[in-house]
Amino acid sequence: MNTHFIFWDINVWADGALRLLMITGLMTVVAMGLIYLERKVLARFHQRVGPQRTGPLGLLQSVADALKLVGKEDLRPTNADPWTFELAPYLVFIPIFLGFVVIPFVADWQVRVLDLGILYFVAASSLTIVGWVAAGWGSDNRYAMIGGLRSAAQAISYELPLVLSLLSVGIVAGTLNLNEMVQGQSAVPNIVWQPMAFFIFFIAALAELNRTPFDIPVGESEVVGGPFVEYSGIRWSMFFLGEYAGMFIMSILAGAVFLGGYEWPFGGELGRGWQVVLVGVKSSIFIFLVFWVRASMPRLRIDQLMGYAWKVLVPLSLVQVLLNGAVLVYGGPKIILTVTGLAGIVFLFWITDRAVSKPRVRPANPAMQTEAAS
Repeated sequence: MNTHFIFWDINVWADGALRLLMITGLMTVVAMGLIYLERKVLARFHQRVGPQRTGPLGLLQSVADALKLVGKEDLRPTNADPWTFELAPYLVFIPIFLGFVVIPFVADWQVRVLDLGILYFVAASSLTIVGWVAAGWGSDNRYAMIGGLRSAAQAISYELPLVLSLLSVGIVAGTLNLNEMVQGQSAVPNIVWQPMAFFIFFIAALAELNRTPFDIPVGESEVVGGPFVEYSGIRWSMFFLGEYAGMFIMSILAGAVFLGGYEWPFGGELGRGWQVVLVGVKSSIFIFLVFWVRASMPRLRIDQLMGYAWKVLVPLSLVQVLLNGAVLVYGGPKIILTVTGLAGIVFLFWITDRAVSKPRVRPANPAMQTEAAS
């Protein structure tokens, strides 16, 4: 049985193998490029130079790091569970790898078109929780175990607003097929109708990727590296490869769902070359925002992180879903969604500023209370 691959008809097994190799190569190259770019961007924010000695402009720094990690000895703690410890990096890496299947890069350039593409992406990406917990539990290390539990709690909490924000856009677009969603934005991108959903998606994506200020699971000052503190060499690098590949996927997904993907503006008229430019620019903006947040914000406390998800983002996401349903059922103008979304963003900023600026009430010292009583 044959299928169509780019310009040729080839066997389905060869088709699957070629697509697999293309995704693997793309993930590796993109992750190495993003690591270099993050170092350079953070250096600019911190008023320093960044990588500059390894190759021209430091371009070979990521290559040197990769060679170093491949050459390092792969160690395993004596009391670690062998199967769990060895398989955990794959359980983190493979679900992110599967996310590439439905991502629309440009028109007719993706692995597979699925009618429930968003549902598939959410279901596949959520499996990384198993890998983080397995890494923490299998390492026979208390810090790793605490990091794994933190990661599971954070991922489960922020998965809800992430899914609800995507569902909000799906309600307005009338489909969960990413290609159809992109093609429906040829005139107006979805961010115009769903500005609050975009902000919620961005915040939840930071938490899902364990990026600052949601890097609680790997906080060096608290759990000295989190679930992969006992990993070394190539297995350690697989965790970071998954993180940066996940960032790349999230950036393209954000561009496709909220910013019109390869279709807006003029993507359908100007051809595939312009579509590549559109996807590159939109994903680059999202990635730059991620770097900017890391350079500007400190790490949250675990109680702040959990409270922000359950007390702020989840209720606002539910309100957005209900509002979208009400406007579509009763035939209201879409401008209502824009106005209420902007009001929701203002409320989100206000409540965040209030929570950050509010002084923390510290418990009284028992010794001082005893002295006062006497």
